[in-house]
Amino acid sequence: MAFSLAALAYIVALIIDAFLIFFAIYHVIAFDELKTEHKDPIEQCGSLNPLVLPEYGLHVFINILFLISGEWFSLLLNAPLIAYHINRYLTRPVMTGPGLYDATSILNTNNLTRCQQEGWVKLAFYLLSFFYYLYGMISSLIH
Repeated sequence: MAFSLAALAYIVALIIDAFLIFFAIYHVIAFDELKTEHKDPIEQCGSLNPLVLPEYGLHVFINILFLISGEWFSLLLNAPLIAYHINRYLTRPVMTGPGLYDATSILNTNNLTRCQQEGWVKLAFYLLSFFYYLYGMISSLIH
C-alpha cells in the first residue's frame, strides 16, 4: 500500500472540509438567529466577518493541494465555488475591515434570505465534498 501525494491531499482535504462544515453550520445558525431577532446585527456581523477569509483561504488551500497532486476532477468540482467566493468578495459592500456582512443592511429581508440560502448550499456542498474526499482518499490509498 503506497502513500501518495494524492492520498495526502485527500486526507488534508477531509480534515479541512470538516472545519468548513462547521463554518457553514455556524453561518446557518447565525442567520437563523438574525431572522428570529435573537441577536444584535452588529454583534452577529462582528462574529461572522472574521470567519470569511479563513473559510475562503482553507478552500483555496485544498484546491492548491489538488492542483499539486494532479487531482483534476476534484479541482474541477471545486472551481465553481472558488469562482463564487472570489466574485462574492469582490462585490461585497464597502466596509472598513475584511468580511462580507454589513450590519446596516444584513436585516434586509432579501439579504438575510440570500445569506441563509448561501449557508445551506455551502453546507450541502461541503458535506457532499466530504464523502467524495473520503472516497478519493480510499481510492488513492488502494491504488
